[in-house]
Amino acid sequence: MFAKLKHGLSASFFHSDHSRPVDLHDTRGVGIRVVGLNKYFGSTHVLKDINLEIKAGETFCIIGPSGTGKSVLLKHIVKLETPDSGEIYIDDLPIFSGDPHDSSRDYRYSMVFQSSALFNSLTVGENVGLWLREKRVCKEQRIREIIREKLEMVGLSGREGLRTSELSGGMKKRVAIARSLAMNPDLILYDEPTAELDPVTTDELANTILKLKETTRNTTVIVTHDLNFALYISDRIAMMSGGTIVEVGTPREIKQSQNPVVRSFIYTTTKGIRGD
Repeated sequence: MFAKLKHGLSASFFHSDHSRPVDLHDTRGVGIRVVGLNKYFGSTHVLKDINLEIKAGETFCIIGPSGTGKSVLLKHIVKLETPDSGEIYIDDLPIFSGDPHDSSRDYRYSMVFQSSALFNSLTVGENVGLWLREKRVCKEQRIREIIREKLEMVGLSGREGLRTSELSGGMKKRVAIARSLAMNPDLILYDEPTAELDPVTTDELANTILKLKETTRNTTVIVTHDLNFALYISDRIAMMSGGTIVEVGTPREIKQSQNPVVRSFIYTTTKGIRGD
């Protein structure tokens, strides 16, 4: 698990040995279905009978106050946690049961952590190309081309030689995204991407993710407590409270929700939204 964490969790979805060649052009979004998921930590029931469906290719945000189980759910999707009961299906194939060596289960995923998880000892370019070099996916010339392409996609052209200590918080987030994109993932996940960012940098990050949506076909899942951010970038949103999903809908449907839990969260966290 530590190896996955330190590399930004860039990996094959069901295989960790990468024994098969990687085709970086063969990329598509994946559908996710969560059925009856339960998770306990000791006597604390963190996830309570979670049922959720995320469509292939959509940008899906999971919102809610801190401590509601959002990040725990995200970790189950990438198998960093194992449920006490229930199942998660990727393109209708269960990830916690069945034959793990079935090649039809092989999906690439990457995760952008709240801390960005960059290596301070490496340059920006070396961080972005780390997975490609470690797995010897392609020749060095092509790796350098991919690094330039992905940095350009996140608005950091020509920054390959910078050290992470020279980057702002927002730039670190974008480098982490570029590193995740280097493997052309079918699924990319973000855990609290706007944490510790000022409003201007948050807006830049939101526009970066929206721009990526125009050029990639992957499925994007974002955990955040930042409602404005979620409303701006999402195709659909799920609201979590107390370890359960209380509502799922488009940004417009969430804003117009009559659910008292949703309304309380909206009017507490986003001033001026009332009446929109």
